[in-house]
Amino acid sequence: MPGVTRLEGYLARHRVVGEAAQSAAADVVLSLADAARRVAALLAKGPLAGSLAAVRAEAHWGDSQKELDVLANRLMVDALANAPVAIIGSEEMDEPFVATADAPLAVAIDPLDGSDNIETGAPVGTIFSVLPRVGDADPAASLLQRGSAQIAAGYFMYGSRTMLALTFGQGTQVFTLNPQSGDFILTTASVAIPPRTREYTINGSNQRHWDEAIRLYVSDCQKGASGPRGADFNTRWNASLVAETTRIMLRGGIYLYPGDARPGYRQGRLRLVYEANPIAFLTEQAGGGASDGRTRILDLAPTALHQRMPFVFGSREEVEGVARYYAVPLDTGETSPLFGRRSLFRV
Repeated sequence: MPGVTRLEGYLARHRVVGEAAQSAAADVVLSLADAARRVAALLAKGPLAGSLAAVRAEAHWGDSQKELDVLANRLMVDALANAPVAIIGSEEMDEPFVATADAPLAVAIDPLDGSDNIETGAPVGTIFSVLPRVGDADPAASLLQRGSAQIAAGYFMYGSRTMLALTFGQGTQVFTLNPQSGDFILTTASVAIPPRTREYTINGSNQRHWDEAIRLYVSDCQKGASGPRGADFNTRWNASLVAETTRIMLRGGIYLYPGDARPGYRQGRLRLVYEANPIAFLTEQAGGGASDGRTRILDLAPTALHQRMPFVFGSREEVEGVARYYAVPLDTGETSPLFGRRSLFRV
């Protein structure tokens, strides 16, 4: 069709002569897209595809491993093993997997984000990060690079439609799967996240465990137009990182999953290497911000493949505002920090 940009055509622009890693990353995305089509087809069948939400195991990192987690991991790892990838790190595998040792890339992947939503039909997804292979005897070294080293990153979301959000560091693009042709078609070029928002995403059931900075930030939002923010806010939460990210990409917002006082959650819940880093890369390339509440995510040096991290991302001015709640001395009463009835945001 005239004027239609297919994923293959878009990726052809990234096959640069003399840039082996950049060209190889395009091959990785195409391989993952093939696997994503198969995951989408399974999900579209729902219960007809079997007990996709059945618990297979309790993973050592604290999450239940569902049937579709296992199937999606197999599909994605098989796809990557046939791509120019040396090292694969997956949420569903304890240790990195060596594929083609002399290949130029390493890939970190969450094969099925949001698997608690499988039986409800809510969106789930696949998140991936593409990194250059580094010359080190330890395979994990290639995966434990700062997020700023990423060559490409993206996620597939499986819901009412199947889509791909993708960046090569030249803006964030959104592709939608045409179920008739099987093509991923560019539907949003150069995503631009609004810098301000009146919508925040957080799991409010954990409020009693939050530290004071997050508690005060959310309280200021909840006070609405008569409070220190001077505006009414909406709140959202559907326990699917890819769904929350898509909403923020399309209309702005802020997502917060802070560390809290629950046992094992002081460092948050989301994984730095294959969740926070790729989402942060996509967000920044769309004009947004991403931090752990204080520090830019892409500047953090991972220490382990499954390392957890507090995660705040979305509309840039809101992310910066949250950092101010952490940066200044906080009052412990009912007033906002530092300025009494005023917020740390300029309204």
